[in-house]
Amino acid sequence: MKVKILRQTHPGAEPYWEEFIYDGPAESSIASVIDEINFRDDIVTADGKKTTRIGWECACLQGMCGACAMVINGVPALACETFVKDLKGDVITIRPLTKFPVIHDLLTDRSSIQENLKKTNIYIEKYDPDLAEDHEHQYLAAKCLKCGLCLEVCPNYTTGKTFFGAEFANDCYLVSVRNKGKEAQILKEYRDHFGNACSKSLSCMDVCPMNIPTLASIGKLYKKKFK
Repeated sequence: MKVKILRQTHPGAEPYWEEFIYDGPAESSIASVIDEINFRDDIVTADGKKTTRIGWECACLQGMCGACAMVINGVPALACETFVKDLKGDVITIRPLTKFPVIHDLLTDRSSIQENLKKTNIYIEKYDPDLAEDHEHQYLAAKCLKCGLCLEVCPNYTTGKTFFGAEFANDCYLVSVRNKGKEAQILKEYRDHFGNACSKSLSCMDVCPMNIPTLASIGKLYKKKFK
């Protein structure tokens, strides 16, 4: 099986494709496939040319950190949660997320996710919970990995400078129910950076590795708007 990877030596450099041969088990994850290529004594492309190790990011390899987010066969996914046996065709195509700056190969800079939360002051500060809120949904919304897959697939998200995407909506909901005193400010930021631009395609829910029901977060915030 061929593995086609879009590589980039450094930020701003011209990206280029390299192909590798993988003949391991179909039960392997894409993370294991990249590891297998990287740990060879001599890393060579499918046409026999020597090359460098593939740059990528991982931490837990159990679908709990979101570090290994990338685009696999055209679908944004976690490399550790995507398996060879589930992919169609005899070529695996891997590229970095396209909505974030590339640092090196498959490694991207997703710091804008946290920076947008800081910029809009979306954090709890003083814990003053709304005890009437749905605690089960709070738990689900809090599972967000900040992996960026929802932003990658979102038709409304581009640079992250104005529209912040689904993960921002979930965080707005969480903070609004854990600090009732910030509700008015949060609803304004939510409206400015999500509510006014979201087209409700819900593609974010299709790719979320934690299956977060973002539509429910949107609905709960919408109700707060008319209290």
